[in-house]
Amino acid sequence: MFIIKARSDSIYITYGRLLFFIVFGILLIRILLKWLTHKYELDDCSFHLYKGIFNKKELSVPFSKIQNINYRTTFIHRMLKVTSVSFETGMHGEEAAVKFEVISKKEAVQMEEYVTRALKGELSAAEITVYKAESNRSIHFQPSQKDLFKASFTSLSFLVIIPLLFSFYSKMDEFFHVEGKAKDLFFGIINSWWLVVIIVIVFILFSVAFGIVRTFLVYGRYEISSDHDRIYIRKGIFNETAFSIAKDRVQAIEIKQTLLKRLLGLAEVKLISAGLQRLEYEKLEVSSLYPFLPVRRAFEMITEILPAYELAQEMEPLPKKSLWVRLLRPSWVWILTTIVLAYVHPVILGIRQAWWICSAVLLVVIVLARFLEFLNTQYTLNDRFIQLKKGFFISSLFLSKRDKVIEVSVTRNILQKWLGLASIRTINRAKPVYHHSLTDIPEEFAESFFKWYVGRMNEIEIE
Repeated sequence: MFIIKARSDSIYITYGRLLFFIVFGILLIRILLKWLTHKYELDDCSFHLYKGIFNKKELSVPFSKIQNINYRTTFIHRMLKVTSVSFETGMHGEEAAVKFEVISKKEAVQMEEYVTRALKGELSAAEITVYKAESNRSIHFQPSQKDLFKASFTSLSFLVIIPLLFSFYSKMDEFFHVEGKAKDLFFGIINSWWLVVIIVIVFILFSVAFGIVRTFLVYGRYEISSDHDRIYIRKGIFNETAFSIAKDRVQAIEIKQTLLKRLLGLAEVKLISAGLQRLEYEKLEVSSLYPFLPVRRAFEMITEILPAYELAQEMEPLPKKSLWVRLLRPSWVWILTTIVLAYVHPVILGIRQAWWICSAVLLVVIVLARFLEFLNTQYTLNDRFIQLKKGFFISSLFLSKRDKVIEVSVTRNILQKWLGLASIRTINRAKPVYHHSLTDIPEEFAESFFKWYVGRMNEIEIE
């Protein structure tokens, strides 16, 4: 309206500019009134929030409901020497989180320490003691340059450049209609093999450089630390995000590895928390300690940060009869794909019967994947802990304490009952509720698992 259509006399553009200024003015006034009317105070046990321009609202959120504390410092925040902090609870609706979109770092840290000390009963309603937040923290991990280079390739972030280029091309075509010229340029390039080679090399180098820069910006200042009560995660260079979680709120631990990470000896450690698992403004789950930890360091860090959790070194593999159940279980992916191929009857490389060759190859891949997953599935009960491992292309190791599991189930289908097998499932408190299951385990272990969970009654403290 103001640049591209600056000389337009269209009535839509003219009144559109006027409407823009009116809406912009209303928004400025609204922001000012919101700033004047939004207030807060803290007593010895709760947040008290006062807001509303015309309809006044008062909201009280007890400190005891707070699960996680998240900081987010964007580039604009950093310029203005402020930050954004969110005290997240396990509740829904307006009480889901106490958010301060713009607040000084000193005040945010002071507020976090106030809440922590109030929960311990170390201060009164009129007392506020300010001290350095990181004085008692132990730093467990800061990625080296070598770790960041590994992360840039393992995350495949360099592939992000491909959709970005397509998006840029589509936007250019909307304004300048470059599609016809692009076709002529494309056919001109493919007729010259040396030009194709140069473009491919330049594209690969640019993609790799883009992936490395992007990884350094996201994980360049990554830090994992902890004190006696909480775990702290900080990341980002321009946009800084900080996350803290109370150790007693950790419901379970999950160690995940893709096939590429397993080849490079890397792993991702996730903390299953009773609070929110995902920030509204982050697609990346900040409850992940670090997505590209060296495996040995990942196991050591779990012991350091959460000494209450014990990782078993040895686990039981599945019996051979479990393999037969997995191989005989029907694959709907293969069945539906075969039906579609038989109906379409595609001709590939001049082969008219290519459909059944594709179907056979898919069946071999599925059988091989099930066999490899069978080899990688293990389980064990270690006193008060349960430890389950499954998956091959994406493997996961699940560890939880008995008193953190809120529900279990044991199921058996006809084939499992005939072979003396069963499936188990655990449920942990999280948001959303976290389910973890393991199939085709021996019936004896399923019975032991059920009895093991019944022993939870001796560990539960009722408030």
